[in-house]
Amino acid sequence: MKKVKKPVFFVVCLLIILFAASVILGISTYYGDITTVYVKGVNNIRFGIDIKGGVDVTFTPPEGTDATNEQLDAAKEVIVQRMIKLGITDYESYIDYNNDRIIVRFPWKEGEANFDPEAAVKELGETAELTFREGHEVDELGMYTGVTAENVILVGADVQNAQPIQDRETSEIMVSLELTPDGAKKFAEATARLYQEHGVISIWMDDTCFSYPSVNAVISDGRATISGNFDAESAKALADKINSGALPFKLVTASFSTISPSLGTGALEAMVIAGLIAFAFIAVFMIALYRLPGAVAVISLVGQVAGTLAFISGYFGFMNGSILTIPGIAGIILAVGMGVDANIITSERIKEELMIGKTLDGSIESGFKRAFSAILDGNVTMILVAIILMGAFGTPDSIFSKLLTFAFFMFGPSTAGTIYSFGFTLLTGVALNLFFGVLCSRLMLASLSKFKAMRNPKLYGGGVRSEQ
Repeated sequence: MKKVKKPVFFVVCLLIILFAASVILGISTYYGDITTVYVKGVNNIRFGIDIKGGVDVTFTPPEGTDATNEQLDAAKEVIVQRMIKLGITDYESYIDYNNDRIIVRFPWKEGEANFDPEAAVKELGETAELTFREGHEVDELGMYTGVTAENVILVGADVQNAQPIQDRETSEIMVSLELTPDGAKKFAEATARLYQEHGVISIWMDDTCFSYPSVNAVISDGRATISGNFDAESAKALADKINSGALPFKLVTASFSTISPSLGTGALEAMVIAGLIAFAFIAVFMIALYRLPGAVAVISLVGQVAGTLAFISGYFGFMNGSILTIPGIAGIILAVGMGVDANIITSERIKEELMIGKTLDGSIESGFKRAFSAILDGNVTMILVAIILMGAFGTPDSIFSKLLTFAFFMFGPSTAGTIYSFGFTLLTGVALNLFFGVLCSRLMLASLSKFKAMRNPKLYGGGVRSEQ
């Protein structure tokens, strides 16, 4: 404590203020209509459909159909391709393998007044048409034309199976195709002709081309491979797209709900106003009850909230941001409550030390030491709860879902977009509380205690005796 110098308070306080300002405003430049964002601010936060408004739909196979995991993967890939075709890029899609469900969420289009969500959902659930076509002739819109439009070599029903494989000798990753007898015959005729012409075969999902490999050999046994610059993930994605064209069922809409943008925006505005009012009351309460430690606590809480918003917006370049939902906002509020509790515990410990006659420096040092174990226990417990929530309700590829596989498969991803956001904001807020509420608060309070005018124990909740 004696090593903390007087300027430390001003340095820490200024850094917190600058950090909070940069998180709120962000850093960007404008050149005409082009905006270049260097540091993301709160305006770059991506909101969930419960705030922004959007569509939440669950697809299942028809009753009596027992879909395999491969078929569900393929069906999801069809839905993703269709959303991209509709111009919907800010989407979430998950598979609940235990219950044969595909959960899809996407927000309303920006400025879109005539968007028909029911028509979009109906189009998403229709079985896609997979075709293998001769050549790769396209018009200015990317649609097939000429020979490619006229010559269909295979359709989805001609493909029995597609899967990623790895060559044992070269370690090259490829996509293997197994055709039906009728498909093998048609493919043999086409490859025999195109091989002589050094031609290509393009693969289409509806009117979207996603691959056009060259014909390097005559394929007569109904087994072919597609090679290229594949990794394991891209090879599986291509195999899923090919398999999806041969799905034996049409997806059924099991549940469907929409949230209007005005309802979500209204809820967000109400929660922001309520949060600001609550924070103001907390600040007045902390300062009135605990005086100088209370004022320091308010500054540290500002840093904690700013840090949480920074992680959500993607402020830090080393990690992506997270979607913020209404439960996510509740997680921020709960984390602030934990921060207030930590500062109350510390302030009470300092007051107790002063009441038994210890010096100001000794009271501050002992108060933080006595409070730390209780603060750490509470925060670690909340961090574990947040990790379990993120693991149980996160996306299948998230690090916490992989760590807690048993929990993920117990609950599934059906509420991932909302509960995951709650766990994320709670985790970041509580973790930041240990930095701002303990370390920064301690540095600022120890620094202030070095000023003669700030050495009156009454300013720390103690008696009226002053120290020189």
